[in-house]
Amino acid sequence: MNRITFLNAVTVFVLSASISCAFGAAADSQQNSAIVRFTVLDQVAAAPVHCRIHLTGPDSKPVLPEHLPSFHDHFCFDGDEQISLTPGTYTYVIERGPEYTRDSGTFQAQEGTRIDVNSTIRRIADLAADGWWSGDLHIHRPPKDIELLVKAEDLHVAPIITWWNASNAWKDAQLPAPTVRKFDDSCFCDLIAGEDERQGGAFMYFNVDSPLDITSAQPEYPCPLQFIEEALKQPSAWIDIEKPFWWDVPVALAHGYGNSIGLANNHCNHAGMLDSEAWGKPRDRQEFPSPHGNGLWTQQIYYHILNTGIRIPPSAGSASGVLPNPVGYNRVYVYTGEKRLNYENWWQNLRAGRCFVTNGPLIRTQANGQIPGHIFKQPGGQDLNLTINLQIQTNDPIDRIEIIKNGIVEKTVANVQDPVATLTFNKSGWFLIRAIADVPNTFRFASTAPYYVEIGDNKQLISRNSAQFFLDWTKERIARIKIEDKEKYRQVIKYHNRAQEFWQTKLASANAE
Repeated sequence: MNRITFLNAVTVFVLSASISCAFGAAADSQQNSAIVRFTVLDQVAAAPVHCRIHLTGPDSKPVLPEHLPSFHDHFCFDGDEQISLTPGTYTYVIERGPEYTRDSGTFQAQEGTRIDVNSTIRRIADLAADGWWSGDLHIHRPPKDIELLVKAEDLHVAPIITWWNASNAWKDAQLPAPTVRKFDDSCFCDLIAGEDERQGGAFMYFNVDSPLDITSAQPEYPCPLQFIEEALKQPSAWIDIEKPFWWDVPVALAHGYGNSIGLANNHCNHAGMLDSEAWGKPRDRQEFPSPHGNGLWTQQIYYHILNTGIRIPPSAGSASGVLPNPVGYNRVYVYTGEKRLNYENWWQNLRAGRCFVTNGPLIRTQANGQIPGHIFKQPGGQDLNLTINLQIQTNDPIDRIEIIKNGIVEKTVANVQDPVATLTFNKSGWFLIRAIADVPNTFRFASTAPYYVEIGDNKQLISRNSAQFFLDWTKERIARIKIEDKEKYRQVIKYHNRAQEFWQTKLASANAE
């Protein structure tokens, strides 16, 4: 059966000034309320456009209308909505993903009055028109709301986590058929995405035929890799390593598991950072101080992975519904070159690393005319000279643009307004480009996937330091495993012992510091 079909259900919002509803702390259904109509127009189309609004009331608390999809500090609507508010001063910020301008303002709601709040937003980029399609791989929002949420964020691929540890929405329900739904021509939603999140970290499951039975899993048993192996019996299954700093990342990589890894993850939030590594490998806070430390530590680990010759593309996820993010705040853009998105092609091109991740700046690059994921091949004894052209659009000022070569900041692009740079390789390696926004309270950035360079017969960089980094990590992880049942311990530890052997072999084959 074809996994993709059009959504049959269309959400219709009936708006009526005569209907009274409850709208959170600042709303009032009494006659002394003010009726406020929000109209948000797309500047070019001059028509209402789906969007997100952060509305703060006179008590400094967010206003969350109960009849609209809302979470934490924001709600989404179709661009034309009226709500009832208690008198007072209100502030608002309107957004529609990173490809549109923001709008903000203040208004005074007075008893018994009607107020029109009109806003116009415009595109700063149209990446889909150029063949770049966005996705958020970590969503915990209700499936019934997903169509409106995706439209409000100008998003295209949106799997929903409907089974997660002991929770399984399909336990006593019939699985949807098909499991991947299509709407609005180029938007897709996987309704049975899942997450195994335990002592060793979190692994995400996409494009599976049915949920895995993980509801009885204990903190350390069975090993997450056992579930991954079960899922990978399905040819379409995709495993995302949710964050680089989870304890079980080295063991997963050592076994060749992980189709992507969450470089832009839910520790980066819209209004701040989750400033710890939770139950992951903690960072050195002197080397990686707050508030950007967790984000830079995440990237440093990713660079260590690449420095061991493991090629894995970056992904992105927001965990909206659990952590205080809108859907699509952390997103990955994948280049398919298509004017109309094909779902399978999106995953195939993500696998090839034709992508960039972001929670703000939009960064598109070409190195000698090639997009990220490209493998440059050069005969031995010949340098590879690269000219890198960058295209940046952003709502936030850019603090710096950096070229990362083999895990080190090789260059800082001097002219952010006209970013062009050169780079030379005389040995095999990799590089990527990142842009860091000047936003002090959170780590707002964009990063391309890596480009790879193969010169002569020695086609991969294997760093001794990076291999040692993961070998030490694996040993530390083994020491942390506490399982009283000896047979269960044996079943788990075998994966880690194999991982230790893998990293020892990597270390022995290292060809660079």
